[in-house]
Amino acid sequence: MNIVVCVKQTPDTAATVSVEDGVVSWGDSPLVLNPWDEYAVEEALRIREAHSGQVTALSLGPEAAMEALKLALAMGCEQAILINDPALEDADPLVVSKVLAAAIKKIGEVDLVLFGRGSVDNDTGITGPQVARRLNWPVLSLVADITSLDPEGRTIAVERMIDEGRQLVRGSLPAVVSVVKGINEPRYPSFMGIRKASRAEMPIWSTADIGLDEVPTPAMTWPEIFAPLKVETECEMIEGETPEEVAARLADRLIEEKVI
Repeated sequence: MNIVVCVKQTPDTAATVSVEDGVVSWGDSPLVLNPWDEYAVEEALRIREAHSGQVTALSLGPEAAMEALKLALAMGCEQAILINDPALEDADPLVVSKVLAAAIKKIGEVDLVLFGRGSVDNDTGITGPQVARRLNWPVLSLVADITSLDPEGRTIAVERMIDEGRQLVRGSLPAVVSVVKGINEPRYPSFMGIRKASRAEMPIWSTADIGLDEVPTPAMTWPEIFAPLKVETECEMIEGETPEEVAARLADRLIEEKVI
C-alpha cells in the first residue's frame, strides 16, 4: 500500500500563549510534531507493517517544519516531503486542502491518506475532509479503530468515535481517514531511526512543483489579533437557615447581577 500521512508542526501544548502588538508569541516553547498527527503516523506504520508498502509524511509549512517531518521519519516513515512557498504564508484550511490534494496527486497511486483529528493550534478539524472532497474520495473521520482493510478488494471498515458511542462505517479505497487519540499508542523513535532521519534528504516542493499556477485567496483572514481581557472575579457565599432561603437569596443575587 502507498500511504500518505499529512502532518503539521505546532507549538508544544505546554506553551504559554501571549499577544504583543498584534503578534502571537509562544514564548520559548519549542515547535513539535502536532500531537494528534503522531497517532496518524503510528497508524500508517501499523498498516504498512500488516500489508507492506510505504509511508510518506507530507507537510505544508516553513523550512523549520522539517523538524516535525524528521520525527515522522525517525518513527519509521520511508520518505518525507515539505511544501514551502511564500504564497502560502497566510493560507487558511481551504488553501491548505487544495495544496495538499495537489501534492497527493503528484505523489500518485496513493491508496490511503491519514490525518490526525485536528491540530492543537487552530483545532478546526476540517482539513482532512476538505482534502477528501477535492480528491473526490470518501472520508472516514474521528476513527477510533480500523477494523478491516482489504487492499486487494479495495475496501476499508472503521469504527468512528461519536457522542453516542461507536459507529461502524465501510468505504472504498482510496480514502482519507482522520484518527483520534484512542486508536493506538505512538511508538518512540529508535536511535537508528533518529540517525537515519538526521541524514535523510527531504524534497521541498513549491506550488509550481505540484502544478498550482495560482494559489487561491484565503476565505478566512485575521485582520486583528488581541489578547482577551482579564476578568476579575469574586466568590460570594450565599447563606441561609434553610435550603429554600438560600435558593431565594441566590435567585435575588442572580437577578441583581442580571444573570437571569
